Amino acid sequence: MLKCTTFFLTAALAALSVAHAEDGLAIYNSRCSVCHQAAGIGSPSQFPPLSGRIGKIAGSPEGKAYLIHVLLNGLHGPLEASDVSYMGYMPSFKSLSDEDLAAVLTYVSSLNTPGTPPVFSAGDFRSQRDSPKKAKDILAEREALDALHPLP
Repeated sequence: MLKCTTFFLTAALAALSVAHAEDGLAIYNSRCSVCHQAAGIGSPSQFPPLSGRIGKIAGSPEGKAYLIHVLLNGLHGPLEASDVSYMGYMPSFKSLSDEDLAAVLTYVSSLNTPGTPPVFSAGDFRSQRDSPKKAKDILAEREALDALHPLP
């Protein structure tokens, strides 16, 4: 009986992960791909690539927190990504539900990330939603993160 229960629980979790990834892809395609392009390849000198980078950034607790802050608050100002300078504006996506934000960031983290990509939960966003940050604070957070874990 225990083996049967374990099997069904494992199957249910796998189905939930697939559904979460499909939701993340749909949200990405409708909200993010206009700037960051299909599969997160970015647009040179306009919008940084996400593919192969976000999963690495999310590999540390500080990186996960930074990415959550970016989605909830947006990001404006100069930054460097993959040795290219960007001066741009990313709007806040706080109008999306915590579940949708978790799904899209989990999807983006999986793009060209070797091994098991980081996973985000609705709770990750819920806990940060009531602590808005200003653009300068997020850029300072990015600099501190880069000093601790060099950003790709």
